[in-house]
Parts: sequence; structure tokens; C-alpha cells
Amino acid sequence: MHKGVLAATRCVVVAAALNLGCQGPPEIVDDGYGEYVLIPAGEFQMGDNFDEGNSDEIPVHPVMLDAFYVAKYKVTNGEYSRFIEDGGYAESQYWSAGGFGEYGASPDHWVDSAYRGGGRAGNDLYPVVGVSWHEAMAYASWLSVKTGERYRLPTEAEWEKAARGSRQTRYPWGNDIDSSHASYDWGQPRGAMTLSPSGFYDGTTHDGIQTSSNASPFGVFDMAGNTSEWCLDWYDRAYYLRSPTVSPAGPDTGTNRVLRGGGYVDSGYYQRSTGRHKRGAHLKSYKVGFRCVREL
Repeated sequence: MHKGVLAATRCVVVAAALNLGCQGPPEIVDDGYGEYVLIPAGEFQMGDNFDEGNSDEIPVHPVMLDAFYVAKYKVTNGEYSRFIEDGGYAESQYWSAGGFGEYGASPDHWVDSAYRGGGRAGNDLYPVVGVSWHEAMAYASWLSVKTGERYRLPTEAEWEKAARGSRQTRYPWGNDIDSSHASYDWGQPRGAMTLSPSGFYDGTTHDGIQTSSNASPFGVFDMAGNTSEWCLDWYDRAYYLRSPTVSPAGPDTGTNRVLRGGGYVDSGYYQRSTGRHKRGAHLKSYKVGFRCVREL
């Protein structure tokens, strides 16, 4: 069967299963660099349907996307370490989006071990932080070369669909958030917030802590809490007023790249699935990580 026909067939089956409440697992692929979940083709409503966000989250508008795979979890330190150890910072072929020669294998000194970031040994299960947009793009290019598949950062439309599906809830799992769902600032003493291992909030008990699953309708985890995530797009505050309705990929130029999701030091407001944030592509932060998309 032709690859496109097969992909379309899979999308119909998965979409039907989700709509009918089937308990079967989502389709997952793994090229040896982490699990990726199929997001079926189709339309969803993008934007703040609760009318509680910033002006850059409206108007709510229909968006049609082709099917794609998205990482089930954020890229971890262990996964990012493989890129470092394979010479990812020395090979210019991975840096076509820029940044080659501007970074080293370790993040800036202020992103220290307390944040469990930068691909440091001993923290393999935690999401990598302290990487710029350029570094995230280079990692995706490295994955493409290693696997023969096409990896990249998600567009923000892809990110939002993976987080919300067609349910239009405030968070990936529903409309309410509490400390059982994610690592975020829920009013703890200053400095008490911390990153958690990827996949920690899966509905089971860890170290005496009963968690609630934070999976999206498609079974994608940690799209709220822990870290914000780089997206492919340039940021434009008024983009929704003129964005294409089919596979929008952001404006052609800009000064900042889009971030989605909230970090572990951010309040519940910033964890909303429609929230849009921005940051310069060269900047790094202790609360910013990423996940990749694998094209069909």
C-alpha cells in the first residue's frame, strides 16, 4: 500500500477509535530515539475558547492539519546526551537553521545541576532544559540523519492539536489543574518548585505521591508543566487574524520564536493549552525544553 494511503487509513482508524471512546492504545512508532504518537489528520478549533487569555490567542479559528507523529514525552537529558556524545555540536550539517559554533555541549553556567538540565549525566529521565531554539532544531536534524525519517520541531498549530484534540479543554486532560497533574507553581514556598521526571504524572503512585494522568486526548504527556516547549514558528502577536486555515506554519520572518506550555515555576494560568509565549531563538532558560515531530 502507498505510504500516503496507509497513513490516511491509520488516521481514520485512530480518529474513529478516539471518538467512540475505544480503550485501545494510540498508534506509536519508535525509531530508537523515543516513542512518537500518531496525531490523525483533520480539523480542530484553535485558540482561546474560554476568552480568558491574551489578545494573541484569539480569534478562535478552524485549522486543518495533515497527520503527523509527535513525541510522547519531552526530549530528556538521556536522549539529548546521545546527540552530544555523537558529535552533534561539531557537525555543521545539523545546524542549517543557524547557531553553529555559538554553543558548546553544556548549557550556560547559570543553568546549573539543580535544574537537571543540559544533558547532564545522572538525570537521564528528566526533560532537558537550557537549550536554545537553534540547539533544539539541530537535535531534530540529527535525528533525521540518524533515522532516515524527517524530524523537526512542531508548529504551534500541531502542538495545540496534540495538546487539545477536538475537546477544547483548558488543559490537555480537562478544565482544572492541581498538584497531582503537573510540576507547576501551585502556591508552594518560593524555591520549592522543581522539575519532575518525564512521564511522572501518569495516574500511578510514585514515592508515595498519587498522580493524575496529564495525557492529552491522543496520549501525549507533559504538555502542561515541567517546561515550556520550543515550536517551529516565528511569533506574531496578530497572526491569528490572518493565518492560513490549512497547515499554518507561522509568519515568514520575525524576531522571536514561539513557546508553548508552562514551566514548573509558572502558575496554572500559564499551563493553558492555548497560551502563546515568545523568546529569542538564541536564548536559553532553566524552564524551556522541547519535543519533536516526525513527519509521515
